[in-house]
Amino acid sequence: MSSAAMTADSTAATAKTPAALSIAGSDSSGGAGIQADLKTFAALGVYGATAITAITAQNTQGVTAVHLVPGDIVAAQIDAVFADLNVRAVKTGMLGGAEQIEATADRLRHWAGGVPMVVDPVMVSTSGARLLEPLAMRALIERLFPLADLITPNLAEAAALLDVSIARTDEEIAVQARRLHALGPRAVLIKGGHAGGATATDVLFDGAQVRRFIAPRVPTRNTHGTGCTLSSAIAAHLAQGLPLAAAVEAAKAYLQGALLAGDAFRIGDGAGPVAHFWKMPKI
Repeated sequence: MSSAAMTADSTAATAKTPAALSIAGSDSSGGAGIQADLKTFAALGVYGATAITAITAQNTQGVTAVHLVPGDIVAAQIDAVFADLNVRAVKTGMLGGAEQIEATADRLRHWAGGVPMVVDPVMVSTSGARLLEPLAMRALIERLFPLADLITPNLAEAAALLDVSIARTDEEIAVQARRLHALGPRAVLIKGGHAGGATATDVLFDGAQVRRFIAPRVPTRNTHGTGCTLSSAIAAHLAQGLPLAAAVEAAKAYLQGALLAGDAFRIGDGAGPVAHFWKMPKI
């Protein structure tokens, strides 16, 4: 073997494994938040790291308590991960308050230049509990959106961010996506999973064109953590080098499979989780 080939083999053997970092809240029931993100990363073959912004007491029926992690601890977690791991994508979820958003934005500006970033503007849980302090929305828009390669609001979150009524038609959704894009992110994906109808349509606007990703609606009660799962799946595919539209398409297909497989779950008495491990990577 030539010396050049030996050097290449040695470099490949010692290269750090790509990782995706989730900056989000913990869900004690395991179906959403940090727990859902780690399951998704693992299922899609990406090493997952975390910075926890909040600890929630919740189950399939609702959220009973929230404790926000101090901003300096959030910052220290992000620093520790970036200083050592090969972070190839970042996803943010529940950030909780302005202090946690400021800390996150500051450290990502320091570390994450060129690293794809997905911002899921989590405001309210599936059960209706508020997960973002009212005064924190402005910090989310002004500090994090300009850093984001993609933001992934659902219909209600998109309307809240723009202070308008929830979009009811495809055209209204596309208009809101364009308006959200003007706030600074490089692309916007408005998720249509909470709408009615036989299909679930997500609308992507990347600053140039509108694309729609359509899947049959899965008639299941087990929808806890679907937003977290979709955004972390997009981040996982971005960490693997897929372009944005392809990452969204692959993530949508993964979530569809997780919803279908998860319908058989009977976990708790409320909205159960999806089956994150329905599709395992070949190692």
